[in-house]
Amino acid sequence: QVHVVESGGGLVQPGGSLRLSCTVSGISFRMYALAWYRQAPGNERELVASISGSGNTNYADSVKGRFTISRDNAKITVYLQMNSLKPEDTAVYYCNANFPGIHTFWGQGTQVTVSS
Repeated sequence: QVHVVESGGGLVQPGGSLRLSCTVSGISFRMYALAWYRQAPGNERELVASISGSGNTNYADSVKGRFTISRDNAKITVYLQMNSLKPEDTAVYYCNANFPGIHTFWGQGTQVTVSS
């Protein structure tokens, strides 16, 4: 059974930082591409950052230079370090584990609110 569990969301002031974590159990973790998506009220879910099994990363233009995605295969965990947060980063953030064409798994989401 696959479990995708996110943590680390919360309320932060503009300019602050948060680190999201996502532990994915029940899969061959190192073979999966991992990603963080977000969805703000009234908006579609959008890709924030992704990291392949070999460590190649990709970022949305809106977060380049501010967010960093990383993975620890030994801990079956993917991270999203978010710096210089802006109010427009407010959203529910979702973790995704994807084996292209075979399986994709989602977490339940964690709320990130950037507000003074």
